[in-house]
Amino acid sequence: MLNEHHSTPFCMQSVTNTMASVPARITKRAKITILGNRLPLRDDPLWLAEQISMMDMISGGRVISGLVRGTERESIAHNANPNMNWDRYQEAHDFVVKAWTTPWPFRWEGKHYQYRYVNPWAMPLQKPHPPIWIPGTASRSTVKWAAENHFPYVMIAGNLGLARLSFGYYKQVAAENGYESGTHHVADLVKLHVDDTEELAEATARKFLSGVSNPFLTGNEGVVKPWLMNLPGLNPRTTDARMPVAQSLAAGRGGPGRLGFEEQVKQYQIIYGTPKTVIPKVRHVLEYLRPGSIFFWDDDGGMTHDDQMRSLRLFGQEVLPATREIGKELALVSPFEVDDGVGYDQAAWRKARGRA
Repeated sequence: MLNEHHSTPFCMQSVTNTMASVPARITKRAKITILGNRLPLRDDPLWLAEQISMMDMISGGRVISGLVRGTERESIAHNANPNMNWDRYQEAHDFVVKAWTTPWPFRWEGKHYQYRYVNPWAMPLQKPHPPIWIPGTASRSTVKWAAENHFPYVMIAGNLGLARLSFGYYKQVAAENGYESGTHHVADLVKLHVDDTEELAEATARKFLSGVSNPFLTGNEGVVKPWLMNLPGLNPRTTDARMPVAQSLAAGRGGPGRLGFEEQVKQYQIIYGTPKTVIPKVRHVLEYLRPGSIFFWDDDGGMTHDDQMRSLRLFGQEVLPATREIGKELALVSPFEVDDGVGYDQAAWRKARGRA
């Protein structure tokens, strides 16, 4: 899984499609999940549609296209009007899907994007198009939109309570739209570090919260500056760590919050330990949330290369095989096991758009 951020020191990958094109060429079987491209920041979504199409062809049909709205700081960095963020996101999505699925010239006259002549020759290998996944931090409008479009929703580093509320809301919206959501419609991302001893695992896991400082934080308090988190038009998406998760979701807010290490461990936002102690914690997450996919986030903050390699070795040898077995035991079906395996329910996709 690859992502991108802009104008921040905690992520140097500002053009995720450039980085994703590398594994598209040199790997053979791995899915390449991009979480994701920031649609509202782009003035030319056709270029994005062509980039993803080419990567899908190069990889042999292994690209998963995540589409995101972007953070407040990124709207500022790219001179993007935050008040138009949600409108631009939805229109850009509609245009990209049309460019992926229309094998003849067409014209597009939208509110934010105008094209007199679109004639895509670079078409994705996967049909009707690469799977679209929607990552987020419990924005009520994003969860609702993902469910309405049958797109898997990926909860990013949220606590278990907030993730469960978000998944429950997805299920509610799905029912309102005439279908039953399954495990393949939701995914979760957690920070995880595995090490040789409990003591070393804890010491290294604490580095999640250290390292290169974030210039958008207020001092060392770990609080994002309010004027960056309350941009006009983005207010319904902002987070308030002081609010109970239920009130937070009901208000259209959410997010992982700015919590200390112990609190994040308590809420399963950070998992650490030896394989023996980590595997039961992973089981708890899978049992409680029942996600069809789970992402493990290591290599962050002040971690060294040796820290990362120790964790990867133990994760690959013990935690990953155990996680797969637990998933089978709990009947957690991933998007890759649905329909014909392209990563989402094509029948539902066609029905939702009147193409059944």
